[in-house]
Amino acid sequence: MAELIKLPRLLYKYRGFSHRLLDMLVADELYYSDPGDFNDPLDCRPTLDANIPNDQLEQVLSRLREQRILDEMQAAAKSLKYRGPKTIDHIARHSQKDAARLLEEIRYHATDPSYEIDDPLQSLLRQYLEEELLRRYDRGIVSFGVRATCPLMWSHYGDQHNGICAGYSVPAGAEADLHKIRYGGSRKVLASDVAVMEIDSAARGRVDEAVLLRKAASWRYEREWRLIGRRGAQDSPLELEEVVFGIRCKSTVKFTIVQALANRGRPVRFFEMREVSGTFHLRKYALDTDELGASLPRRSRSIFEAFEVLDK
Repeated sequence: MAELIKLPRLLYKYRGFSHRLLDMLVADELYYSDPGDFNDPLDCRPTLDANIPNDQLEQVLSRLREQRILDEMQAAAKSLKYRGPKTIDHIARHSQKDAARLLEEIRYHATDPSYEIDDPLQSLLRQYLEEELLRRYDRGIVSFGVRATCPLMWSHYGDQHNGICAGYSVPAGAEADLHKIRYGGSRKVLASDVAVMEIDSAARGRVDEAVLLRKAASWRYEREWRLIGRRGAQDSPLELEEVVFGIRCKSTVKFTIVQALANRGRPVRFFEMREVSGTFHLRKYALDTDELGASLPRRSRSIFEAFEVLDK
């Protein structure tokens, strides 16, 4: 983490009941989502402030484009086991030509007389730079809150209080990939920072924050932290400590999860949410697992068989 920010004691992941929830709890996996799938279309969508001349914008765009094509073709060649010097040379030449061709197309389109802006070339360069910048961020994100008692979080992410939230502690070493969201401010990224972010760690930090760690002020209630890693389902680097059931969560769901985690190598605590009478607040109470197990699992025909004994 770039700054020394105090980590919460626990981070909470809200979910409705689904196969992904079972993977999260039983297989101890976390799903790192593509930021493009987030519910806020402005999230992870920075805008570029073109604060450097057009010729420098062209250089930055050419470098980003060439590097991306180079990386993609090298990955493809590796999967096909093409590793000879001719392959390497071909990939390098192709990536350079692709970047040069893109710049030629942009310059040509910038001469379109229908543009009603002062600097069409700058506008097009900014647009393509934003796209290339986002393509570089191929990491996934797991979002967490810091409270188990937030009604809005339960409504938005906990299946309208029918789901659960899982509480995780942060083991030593895992904090490096955890980042606190900043709310409000600007979505702008300085082109001058993008130009030097490969050699200037401070500039890279500013770009990373603008792309991955800023949200609109309206989302402030979430108090979000983000775990950043490879996209898709991955082994959790965090330690599952507790499972909290929503106030509408069915007893069958509670029983299923309690039983699924009964033989886990490290025990998990179970809680349920209850409303605080006369208020709009929620409070967390320990779940009575013995009482839950006294009535479940249930067999519907047992009661009929009990009466059959009386008839004999």
